Amino acid sequence: SVRQVLDDALHGQQTDNYQLPLFTKDGDRVEVLLNATTRVDAAGTIVGVVGVGQDITAINDSQAELSRLANDLQLVIEAANAPIFGIDTNGFVNEWNRKAAAITGFSREEVMGKDLVSRFITPEFQDSVGEVLHKALQGEETANFEFPLYTKDGERVEVLLNATTRRSATGAIVGVVGVGQNITELKRG
Repeated sequence: SVRQVLDDALHGQQTDNYQLPLFTKDGDRVEVLLNATTRVDAAGTIVGVVGVGQDITAINDSQAELSRLANDLQLVIEAANAPIFGIDTNGFVNEWNRKAAAITGFSREEVMGKDLVSRFITPEFQDSVGEVLHKALQGEETANFEFPLYTKDGERVEVLLNATTRRSATGAIVGVVGVGQNITELKRG
């Protein structure tokens, strides 16, 4: 509680980044980040508390909106009618939507954390798929790359892949997102 933070400061224990709500004269709620430290006189005797607060309402609102958007994006990826996968910078699967699972027969649990190319791409296409993913990890995206994929049951599926670089909030490359399309029927017809 705020009382505990102030009491601690009066006993020489500083508190950093304590978040609390305050209400304005108009009744609006404001989120404040408080730092409280002991105030001493020239003799070193504790004479009070110095508190510094920062209004973080807008920051909290922005973080809540970003969280909502990230959740919405995750729902779109999961519900998409296209196979979508993600890999990290080491080539390990970190995203696998329902459509990818439906087409390949491999569940999300079976692929997460596994090397995509060596475990799920046929040997004759491992080099070319690996190159596409490597280029995307260097920032060079690829569209409409065709390759066969074999399902868990050994069925051949023709896939058209777009590989896009995945970046962090600071712009650092953190992986690749692949969006595919099952073109097996188109290739047969």
